[in-house]
Amino acid sequence: MGFTFVTCRVMHNKKLDHLIVQLENYLECWKQFYSFINMARSKKFTDEDENQFLEVKSIIVQELEIITASVECSSPSREEVHGLISSAPSIRYMSDSTEGNLRGLENHWHKVYVGFQAILGQLKVQQRALENQSVLSMFKKKK
Repeated sequence: MGFTFVTCRVMHNKKLDHLIVQLENYLECWKQFYSFINMARSKKFTDEDENQFLEVKSIIVQELEIITASVECSSPSREEVHGLISSAPSIRYMSDSTEGNLRGLENHWHKVYVGFQAILGQLKVQQRALENQSVLSMFKKKK
């Protein structure tokens, strides 16, 4: 009986481990998004940069659906993320924006980014709790 308990915990832990890695990769996409905001501000970008920006935005929106299907998150909401992505249709569009608009976009980005960092932190807390339970269960006597 004890062996089955540990096996279930390990399998559950693998799922959580995968979700954590997925969210860490997702946050890397958000960092790339921010670099495109800076690129727009400097007004130094190419057509290839525009294509990469669209790709990053596509990944952000697609991965959002996968993550929200796996984790309950009220903040940032799907609407917040879609609003941010929609407010930056292209690097060229952002480069034509005023400095105030770019700062507003950065603030919105920062709120979303910090929200996902908080979710990642919560998942890591769960991961550690499961690891501790698994270790403790190995020391319990089998009945």
